[in-house]
Amino acid sequence: MLNPSQSDSDINSRHNNRMIRKKNIVDEKIAKADRDKGLILVHTGNGKGKSSAAFGMVARTLGHGLRVAIVQFIKGNYSTGEQAFFENLPNVEYHVMGDGFTWETQNRDQDILTAQKAWDKACTFLTDENIHLVLLDELNIVLKHNYLSIDNVISTLEQKPEMQHVIVTGRGAKPQLIEIADTVTDMQVIKHAFKAGIRAQKGIEL
Repeated sequence: MLNPSQSDSDINSRHNNRMIRKKNIVDEKIAKADRDKGLILVHTGNGKGKSSAAFGMVARTLGHGLRVAIVQFIKGNYSTGEQAFFENLPNVEYHVMGDGFTWETQNRDQDILTAQKAWDKACTFLTDENIHLVLLDELNIVLKHNYLSIDNVISTLEQKPEMQHVIVTGRGAKPQLIEIADTVTDMQVIKHAFKAGIRAQKGIEL
């Protein structure tokens, strides 16, 4: 509750002074950030939005007229809105290469073969300097279950084209991946409709 003795002019003056100080700090940080490089970004955590945030970056990249490659691990037994939207756009390579979630496939040997096939496809993009952004959707899940060698994945990512950006999504990101990443976001659940018995909704989860 505002102090009755405080006038709008006093409040506005203090606010403006804070914003001036904040702008000076932000401007100084921006001035110091003077390098360009291809980034490795990791979206992990148990919360919703890991892939959704990554597809936002896909849209942003395409808006600049740049090329994108998408390889979806795990997902594959149902269609999604992002696939329907992005798959046939110019400058997009879109590959859905999963057999479904691990609790549905219930076949570890087949899951490993499928993961390796998807990784082989991903590697064709991770050596192509003409691809500006590579999205490896749900790769963290594959690595969590040890379907692929984390050492091999790290080695490949470290040798990608210098200016290529790579986004890796999925729960349970390995410490080795977090270590080499430039930006890591851990998305946590506060509340989710599914726990209230609401099924996955088109445009939200699908």
